[in-house]
Amino acid sequence: MDIALGTTAEVSGTVDADRTAHAMGNRGVHVFATPFVIGMLEDAAGAVLKPHLAPGAGSVGTMVEMKHLAATPVGMKVRAKATLLETDGKRYLFSVEAWDEKDKIAEGRHERFVVPDMEKFLARALKKAGG
Repeated sequence: MDIALGTTAEVSGTVDADRTAHAMGNRGVHVFATPFVIGMLEDAAGAVLKPHLAPGAGSVGTMVEMKHLAATPVGMKVRAKATLLETDGKRYLFSVEAWDEKDKIAEGRHERFVVPDMEKFLARALKKAGG
């Protein structure tokens, strides 16, 4: 895959009650939970790769370094952006950032690997469970 360094993609959404710290078990904390922020950052990086993947291929996250900078309440819109920093074969490293309607809420780096045959990859994973 030939993707230019600096290529970006963005994803967006709205924080709902199912994506809060409260929903993750931190009772009473009704703000966008860190694991969901990370998921959004991963989705943005995946969106950079997706148009370039061969049929049957996919990508998986292998590393996240992130600072969660600000809390976002339920109902607020959020967006995440990934920028390709470097690549080495099947490995892709991104700079990632996220914002709500008022503040930058996260920043960091995320690494993904391209899996040429996702079906084969998943079959190997299922064998771990005896499936």
